[in-house]
Order: sequence, then C-alpha cells, then structure tokens
Amino acid sequence: MMTADHSALTPDLIWSLICTFLVFLMQAGFAMMQTGFTRSKNAGHTMAMNMTVFVFTMLGYWAAGYALQSGGKVFFLTGTAPDVSVDALFLRQAVLMSIAATIPIGAMAERWTFRSFVVYGFFFSTLTYPLYAGWVWSGGWLSRLGRDFGLGHGVIDFAGSSVVHMAGGIAGLAGSVALGPRMGKFKADGTPNAIPGHHVPMAVVGCLILFFGWFGFNSGSAFAYGDMRIGLIATNTVLAGVAACFSAMCYMWLFYRKPDLSLSANGLLAGLVAISAPCAFVGPGGAVIIGLVAGTLCCASVFFVERRLKVDDPVGAVSVHATSGAWGMMALGLFADGTCGDGLNSVSGPVRGLFYGDSSQLLAEVVGVAVSFAFVFVVMYLFFRALDKIVPLRVSEEVEFEGLDQNEVSVTAYPDFSLKTRR
Repeated sequence: MMTADHSALTPDLIWSLICTFLVFLMQAGFAMMQTGFTRSKNAGHTMAMNMTVFVFTMLGYWAAGYALQSGGKVFFLTGTAPDVSVDALFLRQAVLMSIAATIPIGAMAERWTFRSFVVYGFFFSTLTYPLYAGWVWSGGWLSRLGRDFGLGHGVIDFAGSSVVHMAGGIAGLAGSVALGPRMGKFKADGTPNAIPGHHVPMAVVGCLILFFGWFGFNSGSAFAYGDMRIGLIATNTVLAGVAACFSAMCYMWLFYRKPDLSLSANGLLAGLVAISAPCAFVGPGGAVIIGLVAGTLCCASVFFVERRLKVDDPVGAVSVHATSGAWGMMALGLFADGTCGDGLNSVSGPVRGLFYGDSSQLLAEVVGVAVSFAFVFVVMYLFFRALDKIVPLRVSEEVEFEGLDQNEVSVTAYPDFSLKTRR
C-alpha cells in the first residue's frame, strides 16, 4: 500500500508507467523491422530472438544488472523496504536496457547461434549495459565531469542516445566483426553483394511502431529528471524523426536517383536516436537540424560500414544506433540552448552548448562518446571471442545455407512457401 509520503508522486508514477509500456511496445517494432529486413528462411529465428531477448535480459537485470547500475544495491530487488517509486524506476530502466540488448540482433542476424545468444543476453544485461548506464545516469564518474573537472554539466544523455543506442549499436558492431559476414555477402575482391530482406512492408510497419513507442522513450525520461517539458520533448522527437527521414530520402535520390524505402525508414529511426539525448535541451529548430544531419549520416554510414569496414550488418543497426547515437550526444553539446538544466548533475546554471556559449559541454559529450565506444566495443568483442571457444557463435555453413529456422528454433516461418520452393 502506498504511504502518505508517496501520494504526491502518483501522477508522475502513472505517467512513467504509461511511457514504460510504450517503450515495451517497441520490442514488437524491432521484431517486425529486423525480420522484414532479413531473408524468409531466417524469419522464425529472428522473431524468436526478438521475443526472448526480453526474457533473458530481464532476469539478468533483475538479479544483478539493476543493482550494479545503482551502485551495488538492491540485488534481486531486495534489501530495501517496499517502495512503489523504486519498482517503477526498475521497470523503466529494464525496458530501456532491453531495447539496447535487442539492437545487436539485427546486426548479427542470419548466422548467430541461439545458444550463444542466450549467454549474450545475460552477460549484456548484468555487466556491460549496467556499468556504462551507471556512469552516466546513476551519479557515476561521467556524470560528475562537470562538478569535478568543469566540463559543462558532465555527460548528459536525457533519454539514451549513448546509454541505450550507442551501447546496443557498438555491441552489434563487435558481434558482427567476431561473427564475420554472411555467406555470399562479399565477392572475392571485397565488393559487397546486396542481400535484400524478404518483407519490406513488414519492416516499414515495424519502424512506424518504433516511432510511436519513441514518445514513451523520450517523454518518459522527464519523470526521472523532474522536468515536465513533455510537450517540447514530444514535438522535438517528431520533428527530428521526420527531418531525418526526409534527408535520408534526399540523399538516396541525389546519389542513387531513387528514394530508397529501406534507407528512408532507417533514416527515420536515426533521427529518433539522435534526438533522444538532447530532446529536452534544444528548441524545435535545433531538432530539425539534428534530424537532417542524422538522416544524411545514417546513409553515409551504411555504405562506409559495408564497403570500407567490410562489416556485414543486415539491417543497418550500427549506422542507425551507434553513428546516430554519437551524433545525438554531440548535438546536445552544440545546440543546448540554455533554457533548462539548472542544477543538473550538481552544477549550477542551465545547460548550454557550443553555439550558445559553452564549449565545455561539447567536450563532456565527446568524452562520453569516446568512453562508450571504447568500453562497449572492447568488452563485447572480447566476450564474443571468449564465448566462441565454449559455445560456437556461428552456425555451420550447411545450416546457414538451409536457413536457421528449423535448425535453431524448430519452427518454419512460412511453411507453405518453403514447401513450394523445395518442390
């Protein structure tokens, strides 16, 4: 039963829970998007990973991840008196963590063994994600860069451009490098072959579901910060998303003569990723600029990752989440307009970016991006390589050729279609 001391928090708690439920809906969006952008013979396997990632990571986060992120307290959510605000905060943080853990599924799709995926889910949710999230969101050393070293207000990430999206995107990059490309992805001379997804309409619907869930993703963080600029946050979220979709469409139209639907959809997501960090600290004009840059960067990054780095990322997860997440952090250090943030991370004065008179905030964001990339990539790459010695990361060539559905999860996504194809 809620005590009298908590009665004043009731509206905030209700708002936080509603937003949390919206974020959970994003799991369905990821499932449809990632499955649509991969091949039909692996659709069941990709869906299985998207459905169960929340299962493994939630258990790991409940057991130890949330405690590690919170400073070594409340393992298994025990050790404190019953508190509705603690429970709500745990659930909010748990769904954000699960979103980060879902991102590598797309980057590592169509060749990842389900057994190693299960181990990954527990490792990411109990160690990698909680450590970096604690450094930024739970009073850790990155959040104290302003107080301790005079770098603005320290690393600020309002809703998760780096904590959620960069962490997931970089983990996916590390996993893709450890796995290697899919069979037939690259020619002998290194030139990439296109491997189109089997259901682009499904992928686009998934992106629209993600767009809807993003209202809860960004606006829900107002509860944690005690800042009720909800209308501005929601407006900035929409503007950045549509601006990024527009610029991605124009990029492909200009350089490849057609407005590619897949990259337009990914551009939309890139804008949403980028605005997650600065959504409460910039005006609508800044949100549009952030989105326009995010959509262009996403397209350029997709081709750079594939053609220069020779990394096979079936759904463009690295570009959408890691590249755009890094840009979102930088954008906060550039466009924060000084209208809010006084006292944030124990630093007096509002949050201002470079264009509004404070270059030190940009430096803090640069440090946050560098630490995110270095820490997550090194830890996850070493984890994947070590795990491969115990539980093979990659399926056999025969299984990869036939498809992972029956061999890995005992299901065929399209049995009638598969039967006709074999005949």
